[in-house]
Amino acid sequence: MTPSAKREWLVPAGLIMLSAVPVIAGAARAAELSGGATVTPDNARFFASPAPVLVHIIGASVYCFLGAFQFAPGFRRRRPGWHRLAGRLLVPCGIAAALSGLWMTLFYPRPPIDHVLVTPIRLVFGTAMLCCIVLGLAAILRRDIPRHRAWMARGYAIGLGAGTQVLTHLPWMLLVGQPSGIGRVLMMLAGWVINLAVVEWALRRRPARPARRIQLLADTPAGVVASQ
Repeated sequence: MTPSAKREWLVPAGLIMLSAVPVIAGAARAAELSGGATVTPDNARFFASPAPVLVHIIGASVYCFLGAFQFAPGFRRRRPGWHRLAGRLLVPCGIAAALSGLWMTLFYPRPPIDHVLVTPIRLVFGTAMLCCIVLGLAAILRRDIPRHRAWMARGYAIGLGAGTQVLTHLPWMLLVGQPSGIGRVLMMLAGWVINLAVVEWALRRRPARPARRIQLLADTPAGVVASQ
């Protein structure tokens, strides 16, 4: 693999690593629900209504893992049909993850560890993720590739928030222990804000494509999920 090819895979590899912890945690939760684990105060809400959490685990895992490969331009160029095919799977998975997350926020009992502010924050970012995906889909149907790319990247950044939240929680957990109250609120909020800030920075530093190049792209079959 050439040095440029290795550099190209740095972003997808980083995204996969970032999503690894929540994906593994989701798999453990799914195994717990399907294996008849002991019901405790921490997991009772999932056993009482398992369908939403299973939909969320599957949708978010596919969305985060598969979506990482959309940020490897060379990989997409070598496989012209990949972007479009993957997009047809990623859009419903992303929508399922967002809707199930909103459902759980509204109808599951709030865990004791969560401050009351966690609920509106989750509702805001869950709704924002859903809107970003829908706006990205609408943009590609109009063949507006720059807006499609931007909205899909924002939606992916929100969907990957759980991975970044592992990093924002880690220092506190190592020094103090399990966070709660307003501290947990701020660390969860930081995960989403950091991801969106990185995406906005990347979108603004990306050189504008010549108008003719954009038109040529618009005249070719396009995928459904944005890439860098």
